[in-house]
Amino acid sequence: MKSLLASISACVLALATPAFADYEKVTTKADFVALVEGKSLTRPMVKLSVLPNGQISGMGAVWEITGQWQWKGNYLCRSLEWGGDDLGYNCQSVEADGAKMRITSDKGAGQSAEFRLR
Repeated sequence: MKSLLASISACVLALATPAFADYEKVTTKADFVALVEGKSLTRPMVKLSVLPNGQISGMGAVWEITGQWQWKGNYLCRSLEWGGDDLGYNCQSVEADGAKMRITSDKGAGQSAEFRLR
């Protein structure tokens, strides 16, 4: 009886575990533009538009976000202002799974933010 209960518990836990999507590294400007063109990058209280012409605009909480981006090597390099505060220039690694994008500061060595592509 204990082994049957253990087996059922293992099956329930396996089914309840969320599936983790495989992110793929984005390494070209063309691939990045194809992912973001015509879409918004969203996360709770943040909505951004990243335009092919190098402009970034949106809202974070209740403050406006503006900036510029360019592609250098394998990285998205951007400068941002949020609510009038300069967030600086940073080159970031980009990974995507089609529905989501993960952006990691400091060429992939820093903090990450995950966005939905909508």
